[in-house]
Amino acid sequence: MTDHCCESMTAQVNTRCPHHADPFTCPDALIDFTPRFQEYALIIHDGGTSSLTIDYCPWCGHRLPESQRDRWYDELEHLGVDPAEDEIPPMFQRADWLAAAPQD
Repeated sequence: MTDHCCESMTAQVNTRCPHHADPFTCPDALIDFTPRFQEYALIIHDGGTSSLTIDYCPWCGHRLPESQRDRWYDELEHLGVDPAEDEIPPMFQRADWLAAAPQD
């Protein structure tokens, strides 16, 4: 489980709507958190899965962690895995890879 910057962010990320399985269809869901990339985004309720990555918490103003999206792709490339064509190793489907992958 990821520690978030404040109680409000934690509540937004962890809240599950009893009426909508997908947060992108729930009008009360505001934040999408992607653990494997450590990315926070504002959900854009346009009928799809649009979102806008954010760098600061909208509630407390805390700087959010740097996205690990580029590093994730770099690690898969290093392993010879093409995410568009190959099966992604289970570890890379979760945030587990962050602890195991060496940092530059």
